[in-house]
Amino acid sequence: MNNILEYKGYYTKVEYSAKDGVLFGRIEGIRDLVNFECENLADVEKEFHNAVDDYLAFCQDLGEAPDKPYKGMFNVRIPPDLHRKAAMAADKQGETLNAFVANAIRGALATNQSARQMNP
Repeated sequence: MNNILEYKGYYTKVEYSAKDGVLFGRIEGIRDLVNFECENLADVEKEFHNAVDDYLAFCQDLGEAPDKPYKGMFNVRIPPDLHRKAAMAADKQGETLNAFVANAIRGALATNQSARQMNP
C-alpha cells in the first residue's frame, strides 16, 4: 500500500488514528504546519488537495512566498576520513564533491528501486 500523495510539488504521508477514527496527514518538507484529516478513504486525496490549495491561497493573501519542500540543499555529517575519500574520488573523476554525492544518491536510489521491484 502506498500512503504517499503528491500535489503541486507538495507531498504527504497519510496515516490512520485508531483512537480518533480518522485518516490524517500534513504537508511534509516545509516549515509551516499544514495538516488535514477525514473520516474515509474516498476523501483523503481531496482533503490533501484542499490543504495545499488553502495554504497557497493563505500565503498569497499574506503577500508571502509559500515554503517549498526540499530546496536541493542539505548538510550531511560524515566522518572526516569519508569526506576526504569522497573529495578525492570526485577530483579523480573530474567532478565536484556535490556532483559526486548527487550521483552516489542517484545510484543508491536506483538500486533501492530495483530491489523493491524485485521484492514487492
